[in-house]
Amino acid sequence: MFNASDRVQVLSEALPYIQSFAGRTVVVKYGGAAMKDSTLKAGVIRDVVFMACVGIRPVLVHGGGPEINLWLQKLGIEPQFLNGLRVTDAPTMDVVEMVLVGRVNKELVSLINQAGGSAVGVCGKDGKLIVARPQGESDIGFVGEVAAVNPLLIHNLLDGGHIPIISSVATDEEGQAYNINADTVAGELAAALDAEKLILLTDTPGILQDYQDPTSLIHQLDIRQARTLIEQEVVAGGMIPKVTCCIRSLAQGIQAAHIIDGRVPHALLLEIFTDAGIGSMITA
Repeated sequence: MFNASDRVQVLSEALPYIQSFAGRTVVVKYGGAAMKDSTLKAGVIRDVVFMACVGIRPVLVHGGGPEINLWLQKLGIEPQFLNGLRVTDAPTMDVVEMVLVGRVNKELVSLINQAGGSAVGVCGKDGKLIVARPQGESDIGFVGEVAAVNPLLIHNLLDGGHIPIISSVATDEEGQAYNINADTVAGELAAALDAEKLILLTDTPGILQDYQDPTSLIHQLDIRQARTLIEQEVVAGGMIPKVTCCIRSLAQGIQAAHIIDGRVPHALLLEIFTDAGIGSMITA
């Protein structure tokens, strides 16, 4: 248990980071176990509100895969995946939009408001925030990529003291809805907002030198080292798009990208406000 002296030490260690990041935008991609476990979810909500209270401008981009699967099954639609991507035909796209925009997004807005923040929920359609384009593979349906980002709406929300909560549904120029990977949306949005940091909450400790050894965590690396790890297949499978997303954001000007373990209580605060951190930080 922390005694009073421990608490003062923690606050003292956090002070330089609070001063350094005050007024800066931090984009957090929220997903994985931290969305499914109610205790972890409560911790993330408190972390985001804490960040806002000390002057950081947090932006939350969320996924919602497990809840999408649940509602597809309720409606008698079998979830299908191809090369790690959700096959999104027209009926599936309707469910994806209903769940991400209408349920998951508004639940997060409500939780943050209850915790003392001022959250506003939007999706890529709102204010033409994100223009989508097809990913290019016809057999995966309405799975999109980010063609353009118009961050004006998010700037206005942040300037008004609000915490934007963003679901990764967007439309193309003709109004067709697309499901876009939330990591991709977070990365492109971070770049467009000139964010200080991009933080991806995942179900792994970070980038591991040996994926079977959790103690082989690589705490800090740069873009060149990250690309080398992909080439050497040290970074493989589902970590490739996450690391690639970080590299793209850094190449477009953000200062640091973090991949951290959302299964650790208060992972966001530990990564941002402590000297040691808990995950992998990639810098330009």
